[in-house]
Amino acid sequence: MTRHQQSPLPSLYDMLEDAIPNDHARQSSAPEELRARVAAGFRPDRVLDLGCGDGRGIDLFRSLLPGAAWTGVDIEISPEVLTRGRTDGTFVTFDGVNLPFGHGAFDLVYSYQVFEHVRHPEALLAETRRVLAPEGLLIGQTSQLEPYHSFSYWNYTVFGFRRLLETAGFRLLALRPGIDGPTLIERAILGRPKDWSKWFSQESPRNQEIDAGPARHRSCRTRNFRKLMFCGQFIFVAAPSDAPPPA
Repeated sequence: MTRHQQSPLPSLYDMLEDAIPNDHARQSSAPEELRARVAAGFRPDRVLDLGCGDGRGIDLFRSLLPGAAWTGVDIEISPEVLTRGRTDGTFVTFDGVNLPFGHGAFDLVYSYQVFEHVRHPEALLAETRRVLAPEGLLIGQTSQLEPYHSFSYWNYTVFGFRRLLETAGFRLLALRPGIDGPTLIERAILGRPKDWSKWFSQESPRNQEIDAGPARHRSCRTRNFRKLMFCGQFIFVAAPSDAPPPA
C-alpha cells in the first residue's frame, strides 16, 4: 500500500465521531456536564457518588438536585477519605470493586476524577453497570495526560476508555475535553502553583491555541476531537448499552 492509498482501517476520528458533541467546543468538566443535563430535564432521584473522597460532591448535588437521595461510596483509606470531616451525607465503604448495592439501585452514577485511581477498572465498571438503572446515566471525568497524583494507577486514552465502557455493558454518549495535558504537566513541574488552578475552570493555554489556530474555522466536533487528543482530563457520559437510544 502506498502512502497515497487509504487505509482500510477506521481512523480514530471515525471510531469516536458518534460520541463527540457538536454543540460547543468549550473546555468542560463533569460538574458542567451534569449541570447541562439537569437543565435539559435529567432528574435522577437516586445518586451514587462513586469515589466520593472527602464528600464535597454533596454540595454540588444539593444545589442542582436538592430532592435526590445522595450516597457516597469509597474505599476505606485514601488521601481524600482521610480528610473527610463531613457527617451530613450517607457514606459507604467498599473494597474497590464490589459495590454493596442492589441491581439498578441508582439513576445516576457520578464519578469525578476517580478511575485513574481504580486498581481494577474493568471490574468496577461492570459493577457500576449492574447498580445503574436501565435508563440511568454514568457521568464522570478521568485522566488521559496527567502526571502521577494521589496513588493514581492509570492514564486512559479516550479510545481505550471507550472500549472499557463497552466491554462493561455501556454505550458511550459523549466525550468532552477538560484541561489540556501539557498545562497539567507544566503545572506539576512548577510544583502546582496556586494561580495555575484557574486553568481547571477556564480555557487552558493549549485549548486556547487550538481555538485560535487553523481549527477555528472547523466544526465544534472537529475542535473537540483536537482537544481530546491532547487533553489531560476528559469527561464521559454513558448509558446502559441496552437502554433506548437518546431522542
